[in-house]
Amino acid sequence: MPTETFRSAFVPHDLAAPVKGAATGPLAGLSVAIKDMYDIAGSRTGGGNPDWLAAHPPATANAAVVAALLAAGATITGKTVCDEFFFSVAGVNAHYGTPLNPRAPGHIPGGSSSGSASAASAGACDVAIGSDTGGSVRVPSAFCGLYGIRPTHGRVSLEGAMPMAPSFDVAGWMSTTPGVFRALGPVLLDHHPVAAAVEKLIVLDDAFAQADEAVATFLQDALDAMAKALPAPTHGAIAPDGFDPWREAFRIIQGREIWQVYGDFVETKRPRFGPGVRERMDFAATVTEAAANEAYAVKAAARDWIRGVVKPGTVLALPTVPCVAPRADAPQELLESFRVRVMRLTCTAGMAGLPQVTIPVGTLEGCPVGLSFIGWAGGDEALLDLAVRLAPNVGATAE
Repeated sequence: MPTETFRSAFVPHDLAAPVKGAATGPLAGLSVAIKDMYDIAGSRTGGGNPDWLAAHPPATANAAVVAALLAAGATITGKTVCDEFFFSVAGVNAHYGTPLNPRAPGHIPGGSSSGSASAASAGACDVAIGSDTGGSVRVPSAFCGLYGIRPTHGRVSLEGAMPMAPSFDVAGWMSTTPGVFRALGPVLLDHHPVAAAVEKLIVLDDAFAQADEAVATFLQDALDAMAKALPAPTHGAIAPDGFDPWREAFRIIQGREIWQVYGDFVETKRPRFGPGVRERMDFAATVTEAAANEAYAVKAAARDWIRGVVKPGTVLALPTVPCVAPRADAPQELLESFRVRVMRLTCTAGMAGLPQVTIPVGTLEGCPVGLSFIGWAGGDEALLDLAVRLAPNVGATAE
């Protein structure tokens, strides 16, 4: 994507004015940017596609996430650009342009919560709300040098949010500072945590093997620097047959479910799609019920296996993404290859419905690098606390 397509993190159909929250509350004084998939009363929700935007009236009520933020005192400052129907991890939008990656100019911001990550990384807001189906909070957080979380599936209400693939969809958030990052937990997570101390750390050798050698080495050095704040590590593999069976099942389920949600609209309205999204939506139209049922069976087995490993008190360490952010002018074929590599790393938490945090641990070749920890179901608060505890140990640079 040529550099001249870089643009604001915020959509052109932005809010007329900030939406102020309650005068007092745990988030009073904080500004929040919202991915353009969450309803804000009186504003239209575009989902990254101008034809969807044009076909729908302004929302009559706030999404649950927006209502919770406002009740906690936050001010909503704007709605952010996202990939069309959230069907990408690159952050490139053919209609609205590619939001700038403030920490790595000339490189993609990552998607689909690209505008949210761009806004947070640039300091245009204190915290940004995204969503994560196949990595859409984790990837842009890593590329833009942010703390980011994919919560346990179902722990944050998605009422009033556009779906993508409900079997995997979660709301998530990102911030440059660990304290603000942690503060959103009590506001957005439900009141059913599974409390446990982090007592076991498994470094996923099979996940590290998916990363570029320089990234894997950099992250292992980061783990070594954090040793005093972590349990003594053990090493292991999480995917008995490799990640591709899980990644392929994820892809099939995702395709089946997004077509169930948007297929009628696509067939009747013929919306314009950008490169990559067009091809993935064409694939989604072809996924049969039989293929989906086979994939659901793979998902069920993967969920049982992964949750059997990640019991309360256990966390898994892995690279958030396998490489530094690709150049924004990278050809579409490279971005598709990048997507496959990313999904090998992001599918574990998605298939199991587990929480995952990514923390910024420094820069490599001038680009931010993220290290991830997957926790147990309901262990979101423990992961947020872990991110705060590890904060003094981040910030290395390798040129």
